[in-house]
Amino acid sequence: MAKDIYFFGREGRYAALSNFAGSPFSLDGHAWRTMEHYFQAMKFEGSAQFQRILGCGSPKQAKDLGQSRATPIRRDWDEVKESIMLRGLRQKFQDPALRALLLGTGKKRLVEDSPYDSYWGIGPNGKGRNRLGELLMQLREELAGGA
Repeated sequence: MAKDIYFFGREGRYAALSNFAGSPFSLDGHAWRTMEHYFQAMKFEGSAQFQRILGCGSPKQAKDLGQSRATPIRRDWDEVKESIMLRGLRQKFQDPALRALLLGTGKKRLVEDSPYDSYWGIGPNGKGRNRLGELLMQLREELAGGA
C-alpha cells in the first residue's frame, strides 16, 4: 500500500485536495469559488485587487491576478500566508464530502505534486517544502480529533 498520496490540478481521485478544485465555500461574508481565489485575494485585502480576484472566473485567473505586483501585496504576507491558507482550508473542508475525502487518506503523506511551486508543493526537483500537503495533514489530524 502506498504511503504517499500525490495530488495536483483538477484531475484524479484526490483532485479536490488541490486549491484549484471547484470547491466553493463562504468565509468572512464572501463566496469563494476556490481556495485559490481566497488565498490570492487575501494578499490584497481591502483593495480593488481583492475584489477583482474575488470576482474572476477561474483559479488560474485568480493565481495570475494574485501574482501580479501591479498592486503591492500586504506587508506582512510572509508572516501570515500559512495561517491564511490553513484558515481557508478549515472552511473548505467543512463540506462533508471533502472532509470524508481528507479523512479517508488515513495517515498517508499528502504531497502537492506541483512541478512549479517549491514552497506549497514539491517543485520541479521533487524536493520542495510541500507546505500545502503539510497543512492538509495538520487539518486531517484536527478533523480526526487528534489535535
